[in-house]
Amino acid sequence: MHEITLAGVHEGVRRPLAVLTGLVVSLALGLTACGEQGGGGGAVRQVQGNTLTVYSSLPLQGATRGNSEAVNNGAKLALKQAGGKAGNFQLKFVELDDATAAAGKWDPGPVNQNARKAVQDKTTIAYLGEFNSGASAISIPILNKAGIFQVSPSNTGVGLTVADPAEPGTPDKYYPAGKRHYARVVPKDSVQGPALVTAMKDDGCTSVSILNDKEVYGKGLAGQVEKAAKENGLQVQGNEGIDIKAPNYRSQAEGIQADCFFFGGITASNGVQVLKDVAAANPDVKLYAGDGSCESAAVNPSEGGMPEDVSSRYKCTAPFVPAEKQPEEAGRKFFADFEQEYNEPNPEPYAIYGYESMALILDAIERAGPRGNDSQAVIDAALGTENRKSVLGEYSIDDNGDTTLTTEALFGVENGELSIEKNIEQK
Repeated sequence: MHEITLAGVHEGVRRPLAVLTGLVVSLALGLTACGEQGGGGGAVRQVQGNTLTVYSSLPLQGATRGNSEAVNNGAKLALKQAGGKAGNFQLKFVELDDATAAAGKWDPGPVNQNARKAVQDKTTIAYLGEFNSGASAISIPILNKAGIFQVSPSNTGVGLTVADPAEPGTPDKYYPAGKRHYARVVPKDSVQGPALVTAMKDDGCTSVSILNDKEVYGKGLAGQVEKAAKENGLQVQGNEGIDIKAPNYRSQAEGIQADCFFFGGITASNGVQVLKDVAAANPDVKLYAGDGSCESAAVNPSEGGMPEDVSSRYKCTAPFVPAEKQPEEAGRKFFADFEQEYNEPNPEPYAIYGYESMALILDAIERAGPRGNDSQAVIDAALGTENRKSVLGEYSIDDNGDTTLTTEALFGVENGELSIEKNIEQK
């Protein structure tokens, strides 16, 4: 949708046009200016009135539901603490589901619908999502054409922001307007991959076998682990894709001869079955995964997670620092506030990233000042973030839309619950 008004044309353009040709010609040329300003086709959007809408698009069904609800709760907490406003603008928060019951996870159809719903709403100022990198690969181009700021609390797929050899055409294929509108508040997988390999080496791994779910996130992270493993002297014994709808993975599991195993994928991609089959076929193998399978649904038997004899051999990384390990007062305060608001002392890992995603949106609107209702002004403010002091610590957003944060947490499992072992800092 294009919100086209004379107010959307810069004052320096409007005034000479009006003098030369009068109002009719001024309007006609103003429309041209609007079409050009987005850079390569990006739209100029300016919300009329003082109420702005932020949409979230997350999988509210399936294995990732707990983390997605935690993201939304974190976002709502940030908005509540801001009094429901940013600068002179009131904010409305609308939660959308990008999953289907049939898929049990995010699905391309709802992702497409959610992004277009946000574009069609003339009050939209920002979009919080998606949770999964593969989903963002669908919504990013739609929102890019419309010129709407998008922030993800959890995307780690490298190709969303920088070139990834495993994904031809990245990242340009995601930005048809020729300019950026997207940011993320978590480190990308070029940080997480080496962190996982650091953990493997610390655990005495000499070789690693890899299976991935063929999705943007899973295949991408598997590639980053493979690359880091080779650079750090670990022998890589295969990096194969799986059929996520297969009843079991015994044949692939029986072919593993490495002393360590990595699964690149999300829990909803049959990740628990993969890990169970690998563990059964290889009694001594150590098991690892990334943040996509670092959640209660993967490790808690009561939620369909791994049995304890498997999870006792399992470790995963996530860009998360729990309350007791928080180095910053703001981070510790977040957990106290979250517990008070939701009576939940140990939320799913991405609650704090939902909070910071909304906080970044509010901060960008406020820094845009009287232009806080102008989408491009909000994008410019968000992507120009420098040395922001936040619940995650101090960070900036670089020219690609990436955070400068580089800490990953390593988790083990105790009694069906994720338990942090240490933080791994990557440079």
